[in-house]
Amino acid sequence: MKALALAAALIATPASAGSLYVEAGKLLDVGTGTEASGQCILVEGERIARVEPCAATPEGAERVDWSGYTVLPGLIDLHTHLADAGQDADVALPLRTSPQLTALIGAHNAKVTLEAGFTTVRDVGTYRGLTDVALRDAINRGLVPGPRMFVAGAYLTHPGGGGELNGVVPNDQLPADMRLGVLTSPEEAAQKAEYLLGHGADFLKIIATGAVLAIGTEPGEPEVTEDEMRAAIAVAKAHGTYATAHAHGAEGIKNAIRAGVRSIEHASLIDEEGLRTAKAQGVWLVMDVFNGDYIDDIGTKEGWPEEYLRKNRETTQIQRDNFRRAVAMGVLLAFGSDSGVYPHGINARQFAYMVANGMTPAQAIRAATLSAATVVGKQDELGSIAAGKFADMIAVAGDPLADVRTLETVAHVMKGGALVK
Repeated sequence: MKALALAAALIATPASAGSLYVEAGKLLDVGTGTEASGQCILVEGERIARVEPCAATPEGAERVDWSGYTVLPGLIDLHTHLADAGQDADVALPLRTSPQLTALIGAHNAKVTLEAGFTTVRDVGTYRGLTDVALRDAINRGLVPGPRMFVAGAYLTHPGGGGELNGVVPNDQLPADMRLGVLTSPEEAAQKAEYLLGHGADFLKIIATGAVLAIGTEPGEPEVTEDEMRAAIAVAKAHGTYATAHAHGAEGIKNAIRAGVRSIEHASLIDEEGLRTAKAQGVWLVMDVFNGDYIDDIGTKEGWPEEYLRKNRETTQIQRDNFRRAVAMGVLLAFGSDSGVYPHGINARQFAYMVANGMTPAQAIRAATLSAATVVGKQDELGSIAAGKFADMIAVAGDPLADVRTLETVAHVMKGGALVK
C-alpha cells in the first residue's frame, strides 16, 4: 500500500508539468536566517533545478513574477488533525460523524491548509481510524487538493485513555474503526502497531499521558507504559519508521524518551530532567503554544465541557514557560499547532506565540521548515529552497523576519511545482 502511495505521489500532475522561472523579491534562506534580493528559482516538473541570480527566462520556461514578495519554503505543521470532525461542545461529534462525512470534511480541511501556505503536514491521529490514510492517498492521486501528508492511522492508547472517545457510550460499544489502536500490554502494542503500519500509516502516535480534550483523563498522568511504547517502537523501527508520543506530564515524557520516540507532542509539564534528557537524546519537542488561548476563549463561549476548560487553564501558561526554557537550553523544537482544535487554515497564528515565548522570527520559521522536515525524515526533499528538493514555496507580502505575523496571510502557494494559489 505504501509503495502505491509513493508511486502516486511521484506522478506529476498536468499543472506541475514543464518549467517555471520564479522571480523572488526577497528569497529567505531558512538555514541561515538571511534574505537575498535578485534571486530566481528554476523549477523543472516537481523539483527545483537551480537557484541563481535572475537572468533571462530560460527557453521553454514560464516566468512567475513574485518580485513583490518574500519567498520562502512551504510551511510544515507537525501536529494536525485534518481527517477528523473537529472540536466543539459536542463530545459525541466524532461518533455522530460518519466515516464518509469525516473523509469529506478532511478534504475541505486539506484544501484550506494548503492555501494557508502549509504544503506538508504530519497528521497525528483521528478518531475514525485510517481516514487519514485515505485522505493522504486521495491527495497523492490528485483527487483532492491538499498538503503532503504523513499520517498515524489511529491512536495507540489504553482503554479509556487520552486517545479514546470517552463519555459518550461505553467504550467497548464504540465502532471498531474508533478502537484500532487500543491496547493493554506490550504484546498488544506490537500487534496494533503492526496492523496500523501494515494498513498504510507512515509513523506511530502513542498516547503516553492523559489529554486535555478527553473526558476522564488527566494530562499529568502516565498512560501507555514505557514497556508498551518500547514494543510498538520496535515494530516501527522494523518498518523503517518511528513513533511520536502525546505527552503532557513529566513522567510520561521521560517514559516516552526512554522508550525511544523521535518527538514529544505538547510537552506541557516537562521538568528540568525531561528538558535535559530530550536535549541529550536529540528528541524533538512539538509544543502547541497557540491553541490554549483559543480553547479558553471559544470553548468558554460555546460551552465546551468544564473538564476541558479546567485542564486547558492548568496547562497553557506552564507549557509556554517550558517552551521558553527549552529555547534557552537549546532543546530541539519544531512547529506543531494542533489544528483541528481550532479551525484549519489559521495555523500560522502560532508563529507569533513562539516569538513571544523566546524564539526569534528566524528560529520560528526554521522550526516550521528545515526542522520539521528533519523530524519527518525528509530534510533532503523538503524544508528549504534548494536544487533537488520539491518545489514547495510560498510568497508573502512584507518581511517575516521583521514581523512574523506576515506569515498569517499568504499571497501565493506552490506545491511540487504546481501553482495552487
